[in-house]
Amino acid sequence: MNWDQLKGKWKQASGSAKAQWGKLTDDELTQIEGNRDKLVGKIQEKYGLAKEEAEKQVDDWAKSV
Repeated sequence: MNWDQLKGKWKQASGSAKAQWGKLTDDELTQIEGNRDKLVGKIQEKYGLAKEEAEKQVDDWAKSV
């Protein structure tokens, strides 16, 4: 799914994101609102990943949703 589609279906996609990254809270997922950069930033913050690794995980996840 591309990011425009994900943004439009964020409520449904956020459940999949929570399953993928369990450390993200429901409030954080609501605040992300389907914004790729916000999601990457939160994953970096919660998991201590480099930006490149967080971006790779997000892109891989987006392809599978």
